[in-house]
Amino acid sequence: MLVLDLTVFHRGSHVIQFREAVGWSVFWIGLAAAFAVVVYFWRGRVPALDFTTGYLIEESLSVDNLFIFLLIFRYFKVLDEYQHKVLFWGIIGALVMRLAFVIAGVALIHRFHWIIYVFGAFVMYTGLRLFRSEEADVHPENNPVLKWVRKIMPVTPDYVNGKFFIRENGLCATPLLLVLVMVETTDVLFATDSIPAVLAITRDPFIVFTSNVFAILGLRSLYFALAGMMELFHFLHYGLAVILTFIGLKMLLSNYYPLPTHVALAVVGGVLTLSVVASLVFPNKEKEVGGS
Repeated sequence: MLVLDLTVFHRGSHVIQFREAVGWSVFWIGLAAAFAVVVYFWRGRVPALDFTTGYLIEESLSVDNLFIFLLIFRYFKVLDEYQHKVLFWGIIGALVMRLAFVIAGVALIHRFHWIIYVFGAFVMYTGLRLFRSEEADVHPENNPVLKWVRKIMPVTPDYVNGKFFIRENGLCATPLLLVLVMVETTDVLFATDSIPAVLAITRDPFIVFTSNVFAILGLRSLYFALAGMMELFHFLHYGLAVILTFIGLKMLLSNYYPLPTHVALAVVGGVLTLSVVASLVFPNKEKEVGGS
């Protein structure tokens, strides 16, 4: 699907319009739903519920991550027609990194069972921290990987037709490569939250990885569909904080009170629905006044 996306559907750089983004978002969500049905008939009800819950957690966390991508694109002044390309290659890197995280996480839990408490405490800490920090800040100038890239390779002052590299008195990077590096390194931080959260639902590496894959595949279209509406969902931030705190608590209590997957799914879905509905019913008046 990624190869088709790059070589057929989006061969040339262009601005992704809202209708196109919504159509692709529906497609990717439908594909995930179809895969859940396949898992149900192939491996049974519980793995299908595990996949659905993991996918819902990953998808909800990815919505919060979209705010960070928006800030990165604004900071580097990336043209709209180049954003899709950056997110595409960012997803390729994310899939590789997520696979490594899943394999390492499952292996650690099987070998050192007590590490599930470390993961649980970390996820719970992340959730509690989200309650206190409503606004996400991005500081590319402090990113060590970005500093390293700038040291080893000259960077052109302008974007050059959406290319990552050009030959100009030797090999040079364009600012678009710096944006990609920023997106990739930021995704590593995202994975430290999301992978342990899904490991609280299941320790089956196949389910953990595929739930991540389907959430990541729809990330680009979801970004373009929600880019203009992100500020509407101002309560979503707190909903994600509740979900992460709940998942962390579930991990900490897993040996004493294992919570059924369908209960976890109901809690995650209910919190997400409430936070979205509350955002629409009680709009953020401060941002409305500031925008006007």
